[in-house]
Amino acid sequence: MRNIAIFASGSGSNAENIIRYFKNHPDVIIDSVWSNKKEAYVLQRAKNLGVESNYFTRQEYYDSDQMIRELQKRNIELIVLAGFLWLVPPEFIDAFEIINIHPALLPNYGGKGMYGSRVHESVISNKESESGITIHLVNKEYDKGEHLLQVKCPVFPEDTPDTLAARIHELEYEYFPAAIEDFLNRKS
Repeated sequence: MRNIAIFASGSGSNAENIIRYFKNHPDVIIDSVWSNKKEAYVLQRAKNLGVESNYFTRQEYYDSDQMIRELQKRNIELIVLAGFLWLVPPEFIDAFEIINIHPALLPNYGGKGMYGSRVHESVISNKESESGITIHLVNKEYDKGEHLLQVKCPVFPEDTPDTLAARIHELEYEYFPAAIEDFLNRKS
């Protein structure tokens, strides 16, 4: 059995998509969803789908090994960041394999502070002709880990951050769960 924990900070549409994707996979379990925001809708989405959801504080995440011990007790093999906005502490990176999704073609438009509409605004203001998603392993620097998959989409002259975000979300929903599965299959 392969146990996955999902970390998310927002509404959780990617987390829900991943949970649904693995619902009927006999060898993969989405063990739990974790959020650094008490009111994040991802926690409710997880509960609605029968997945345990947990809130944690900055202190629990950065200043204690309590979370690592809890995840290890659950035999978590992989942590998936699905819209999780905090830098992952080195202790987590040493203890687990971690996958992240970024809403741009890294190495462009990555790094601290580059998330959500900020990414799309930058892509549009720089008059890029394409954008996309990057699914990558997490290392000790923001958005610098090994790329597992990049998928491109066009950026149109009339695009707004919202229209580009909608196109990017479609790519995320289509490719993120399968990339996680491919990564797990490579590891077996």
